[in-house]
Amino acid sequence: MNVTFRQLRLLLALADTGSVTAAARRMHITQPTASMQLKELASTVGLPLFEVIAKKIHMTEVGLELANSARIMSAEWEAFEQKVMALKGVTRGRLKIAVVSTAKYFVPRVLGSFCQRYPEIDIALEVLNREGVIERLEKNMDDMYIMSRPPLHIEIEDEVFMPNPLVIIANKAHPLAHQPHITLDQLSQDRFILREMGSGTRMACDMHFKEMKFMPNIRLELGSNEAIKEAVASDLGIGVISIHAIHDYPNQTEITVLDVAGFPIHANWHIVTSKGKKLSPIASIFHDELLLEGQRLSARHPADDPVFAIAI
Repeated sequence: MNVTFRQLRLLLALADTGSVTAAARRMHITQPTASMQLKELASTVGLPLFEVIAKKIHMTEVGLELANSARIMSAEWEAFEQKVMALKGVTRGRLKIAVVSTAKYFVPRVLGSFCQRYPEIDIALEVLNREGVIERLEKNMDDMYIMSRPPLHIEIEDEVFMPNPLVIIANKAHPLAHQPHITLDQLSQDRFILREMGSGTRMACDMHFKEMKFMPNIRLELGSNEAIKEAVASDLGIGVISIHAIHDYPNQTEITVLDVAGFPIHANWHIVTSKGKKLSPIASIFHDELLLEGQRLSARHPADDPVFAIAI
């Protein structure tokens, strides 16, 4: 097949954006030019690569297969470019990371120091719920993924790099706010505010409560840590969140961490990549930065330290 790399990158942009116009914009060409090149590519392949149904782009099975091949080729080419740059003594490239929402409390801090040392690196950071991150992982869209509950149905490389303890938070006016060694039975009448089903935090909570033979009285299921903290600050109930989500919270004076038996729940942060994926030079450097940050935080604030939630 006489297919150009530019055509493949255009098809990949179409698969990622779901729009010919957006794909053209990403490739810095006009929409008519993009349409013509996609038509030529489909003609070369000999099968439709996408369909337009109700004014929406839907990739065909062949189109998805070709887009996946284009993604692999693009990643290999970017890695080659970075190696050439490194040999020339120039550090440039693009780093693509997808993280679950709770990781946004510490990943930007690592990225900040990383970008100061390598100012010519382009960063693409996607902050999504667990389902969104797994979807990108399935498509091998990024260099690496950061989450607390890696999927079991995908072949992956999985590396633990930092603890992610989950704590119970309450309004500071809660009757048990300053009491030590609280039992879960003492919270049986409290209304719990938890993350949505399917999130890593919720999965860890459900498993832990089941092991403790405790049935929480759930009032709300919310899709973000911010929403849980606001609800707790408003005294709507008590919540379970990652200690990392409490850092720099504006209403810190309104919430506190309860000293509850069986808590914190011991979870971890994981660096996840597709099975067999070779990290680019830039991604390898950032990978090592994450490991160092994890060691630094773990040494400064042990996971079982009850003040960890306030001190980070």
